[in-house]
Amino acid sequence: MAFTSLGLIDPLLRSLDALGYKTPTPVQAQAIPAVLAGRDLMVAAQTGTGKTAGFALPLLQRLATEGPQVASNSVRALVLVPTRELAEQVHQSFREYGKNLPLRTSAAYGGVSINPQMMKMRKGLDVLVATPGRLLDLHRQNAVKFNQLQTLVLDEADRMLDLGFARELDAVFAALPKRRQTLLFSATFSDAIRAMAGAMLRDPLSIDVSPRNTAAKDIVQWVIPVDKKRKTELFCHLMEKNRWGQVLVFVKTRRGVEQLVDDLIAQGVGADSIHGDKPQPARLRALERFKANEVQILVATDVAARGLDIDDLPHVVNFDLPIVAEDYIHRIGRTGRAGATGEAISLVCADEVQLLAAIERLTRHTLRRVEEPGFEPEHRVPMTDAAGQVLKKPKKPKKPKVHFGTNAA
Repeated sequence: MAFTSLGLIDPLLRSLDALGYKTPTPVQAQAIPAVLAGRDLMVAAQTGTGKTAGFALPLLQRLATEGPQVASNSVRALVLVPTRELAEQVHQSFREYGKNLPLRTSAAYGGVSINPQMMKMRKGLDVLVATPGRLLDLHRQNAVKFNQLQTLVLDEADRMLDLGFARELDAVFAALPKRRQTLLFSATFSDAIRAMAGAMLRDPLSIDVSPRNTAAKDIVQWVIPVDKKRKTELFCHLMEKNRWGQVLVFVKTRRGVEQLVDDLIAQGVGADSIHGDKPQPARLRALERFKANEVQILVATDVAARGLDIDDLPHVVNFDLPIVAEDYIHRIGRTGRAGATGEAISLVCADEVQLLAAIERLTRHTLRRVEEPGFEPEHRVPMTDAAGQVLKKPKKPKKPKVHFGTNAA
């Protein structure tokens, strides 16, 4: 199948050709015609499968061929995302796909001055990519109006609905027109999130292009048991032994991120960080340095688990396992993208076994364990079964009781 068969207009086809896009991915092949037809969608697909193009291309076409010109401070298509980095990345995709179309696009997120974002809104925008908090700030200051809104997209929809955005989203939904097209795209949907999302959509079309809650088949995954205090030592050992190039490392806490970066720099390893306490310009600078191969290691919290598109990233390391099992799928999805192969290694200590079990239950896959010689843990990581249940340690057999009787004289 070619993109021409999906009904896309020539300016978009020329952009795709310039970007080297030859054939649509399964999610694009199913989603693009449905979005063009005006359907509400709920789309589940693995990371790295082209979900952004699945909604961006048909939205750009509809905006270019339908409806009136956008008015001052108005927006015609709104894309909500959970993180600042994802907002920049999605906006960049819209710019690349729509470079041959006379449409105005922009991104809005916190951590930077709101004034330039308000200035961009004055002429109106065909597409606004935003985080919920900053969008509400703009709306409260009358910098953005929704009376012309045609389409709402929730990218990484499970995160948007499930992890702390519910109150902000309620406020956004209350301000939007009831008659609109709504598109939900994500790699994972829990049953609870599906039920909640179902209440927002009109006769939605559900698209599942791969088994739910699974990672791409081209990602090789395994676990290395280790004591918590030796994780940094083990990571450096693996990096040297395997001659790793670039590695994206996920750490649970912001403090832990900075500690690992400091330890790596002290050993002469180029490293930088991304986390919620870091100013947005510094976060973007760290990402650009990593993409440009100026630093070898990028250490991040889960703000980098979704949406970051890094070409040819061979390795993802879970220095700590995520608290939310679904984030494991998003983390390792930073590698093995667009058909490339990748490796995902998790350094797991004994007190993380319940987190490991939750991941295995979600993915219905028992992760292979490989002990690294010289780093065998003193505190053993309990085994798990095929259902992701922690197995109790087998009880030691009781020694037979010895009865000492008295011999008759």
